[in-house]
Amino acid sequence: MDAVNVQVDGKSGGTDGAALPGFGGLWILLGPIRWRLLVACVIGAIGAAASIVPFIAVAQLAGVLLAFQEGAATAVWQWGWVAVAALLVRLMCVFVAGGITHFADTRFQLIVRRRMAARLGRVPLGWFTARTSGTVKKGVSDDVLHMHHLVAHTALEIVDGVVVPVVTLVYLFSINWVMSLFVMLPLVIGIALYAAQIAKVRPRMAEYSTAMGEISGTAVEFVQGISVIKAFGQSGRAYRRFLNATKRFMELMVGVTSGSMRPSALAEVVLAPLTSLVIVTAAGAALAGAGWINPTDVIPFVLLGLGVTAPVMALFFSATATTQAAEASERVLALLATEMLPTSDAPRVPADSTIALEDVRFSYDGEHAALDGIDLLLAPGTTTALVGRSGSGKTTIAKLIPRFWDPDAGRITLGGIDLRDIAPSELYRHVTFVFQDVQLLSASVAENIRLAKPNATLAEVEASARAAQIHRRILELPRGYESVVGEDALLSGGEAQRVSIARALLANAPVLVLDEATAFADPESEALIQDALSELAVGRTLLVIAHRLSTIQGADQIAVVEHGRIVERGTHDDLLARAGTYAGLWANHERSASWHPEVRPTAGSTMEVNR
Repeated sequence: MDAVNVQVDGKSGGTDGAALPGFGGLWILLGPIRWRLLVACVIGAIGAAASIVPFIAVAQLAGVLLAFQEGAATAVWQWGWVAVAALLVRLMCVFVAGGITHFADTRFQLIVRRRMAARLGRVPLGWFTARTSGTVKKGVSDDVLHMHHLVAHTALEIVDGVVVPVVTLVYLFSINWVMSLFVMLPLVIGIALYAAQIAKVRPRMAEYSTAMGEISGTAVEFVQGISVIKAFGQSGRAYRRFLNATKRFMELMVGVTSGSMRPSALAEVVLAPLTSLVIVTAAGAALAGAGWINPTDVIPFVLLGLGVTAPVMALFFSATATTQAAEASERVLALLATEMLPTSDAPRVPADSTIALEDVRFSYDGEHAALDGIDLLLAPGTTTALVGRSGSGKTTIAKLIPRFWDPDAGRITLGGIDLRDIAPSELYRHVTFVFQDVQLLSASVAENIRLAKPNATLAEVEASARAAQIHRRILELPRGYESVVGEDALLSGGEAQRVSIARALLANAPVLVLDEATAFADPESEALIQDALSELAVGRTLLVIAHRLSTIQGADQIAVVEHGRIVERGTHDDLLARAGTYAGLWANHERSASWHPEVRPTAGSTMEVNR
């Protein structure tokens, strides 16, 4: 367990686990359940050895009966009971060992998935934006499942594949070493052929994983974006992306299969029971004729020689799954080693809700600056609005305050304390946010609202929903607050936004970040959202991004962002008087409003209420 924690749960963000060759990464991941697997393997080894005993008993009985020895009847009963006892031992061992490995696999998957969830909960949001949802899903779900077969089945298959041939050969060598060499002949040739096959396949397993991730990603994106794709008549194009991904996967698999087909087919022929039977029978007849072996001694070789290759074949049949598990373990370790946002060893509690950005600089890719020297003060109980063209850096500023990322330079403080010195749980008690891209979980509406306060009563949840202007709509759902989002709670964009506002209201944090919360709402929904935001913003330190400038005329300060810098700041009237960038944005807004009267502010717009 300690080895896993050191390698995986450390905060250094290194990738040593991912760099481990072969099965090293898998060995690290299996740390919490190794002892269970070892116990299962010991029990499995006993069962494997017991499985050979009935064949030995039959061989001994054949020798006794063919030799017409006295007391043959007694020997028959003795060896018969030995065979029955061995079969019972085999059955018990298979049952117990299989149960241990399957329970161990369940625990293993639980531990790994919990660690992955904990890690993903603390990595920067940029980690997700750089990856498709299909790729993330493959790591969290598919890669863990790939390790299931190895933990639950392959460990015992390896034991069978080693113990059965070894015990069998030890017994046969005790009878006649020359005949034993003939029994080993197909085994050695088959192993060599399978080794050649694995040598060709394994280097391409990384390509296999990449191709599968591409298929998952394109499939998820196609389904998630189907409405937009169809609306613009691009379903064929999007579908072709998925088909191209599957075509590349098929070409990869054809190449891998064609390259390994010949050694694989030859290995199956060599290890087939019929091949062993022909070799052992021919060798036995020749040696018996030459007087090198008693004819009755050939019987054990015929009976047990056929069973030497079968476990080895089963082992190689699972070789691909084993290799996939090894590759998957390295990807899981790489994910578990993803760098997290650092936390302070001595967290502090902010004294008030003052937000200050001091010479903040930030880049998403390390090359192009998204923010370049931002200085901004948000005093308690005031409203600050960020305006600017798309891509100017407004949303980046908004997402740095709840610490979705850390700035590359400068600092952001809450109550005079650097955000990096505040525990995440404490930070989110002080800062809440409502963004334009609403995210609701596939859970009940009540559970979605309770995310802000898990121990909230239903009365508190309903009070927040009423304030967010969504209570009546929730009651219209088939099961009210227990309706599940995406199943019987089918909400429009504006309704989902009001659920997220109810969640923010329940959090009751003193600092509120709003990022274009009404960007995609229709006029009726916008009016309800504005009313809900007005209730939410009362008495809080508010940072708001609004694409409709009419909604932020009453802000205490307006900061104009351009190319990652604040180029103007002041009140609405002051900025208009300067006839600068803001005045130009306002003129464009007025022209747009004259063409689209419905975009004019509603009677209860957020800033008007707070002013």
